[in-house]
Amino acid sequence: MAVRVSKAERQRLLREKINENPFYTDDELADMFGVSVQTIRLDRMELGIPEVRERIKNVAEENYRKVKTILGAEVVGELIDLELGKRGISIFEPTEDMVFVKTKIVKGQYIYSQAESLALSLIDAPAALIGVANIKYKYPVKVGDRLVAKAEVIRQRGNKYFVWVKIKVKEKEVFRGKFILVALEEDFLKKRSDTVEVGN
Repeated sequence: MAVRVSKAERQRLLREKINENPFYTDDELADMFGVSVQTIRLDRMELGIPEVRERIKNVAEENYRKVKTILGAEVVGELIDLELGKRGISIFEPTEDMVFVKTKIVKGQYIYSQAESLALSLIDAPAALIGVANIKYKYPVKVGDRLVAKAEVIRQRGNKYFVWVKIKVKEKEVFRGKFILVALEEDFLKKRSDTVEVGN
């Protein structure tokens, strides 16, 4: 249970918390400070701190500029952290048009696309392709779920990158994939597509 503090102190601590982790929601912050969501919103407005979606977009825009293999707009979700050749994190919130009508479960293609685009974003090359994908859907996803994907380059052998991607909703893993990506050089892209070998 949070200890009540003065408004000025709460706002100072709020700014500090959001600087530490810009992805806290108003609900999470309200729980931390033991106040209502409306109080947090008013504090944010007074401090000139945008809502979480805007904060995520601001961070993502910086990371999109780092991506080399695909356009930033092709990344599924918001790219909130990226260290080329090493690791990355994206957040994706599926919408109503991405579900099966009967079950309201998000179609797997959207979850896979988040994982694939994050894996591609990690590669420090002009272009890359998925050579091999070993994937597992572990739990159904619904609209309103926030998917947090974390990807890591496990090893690199020549122009092949071995990348693991795990996607969670809260603490529950809903998807995992092991990808082998093949990095392509600029001159390779100019060759005819029938000369490109992606597999083994």
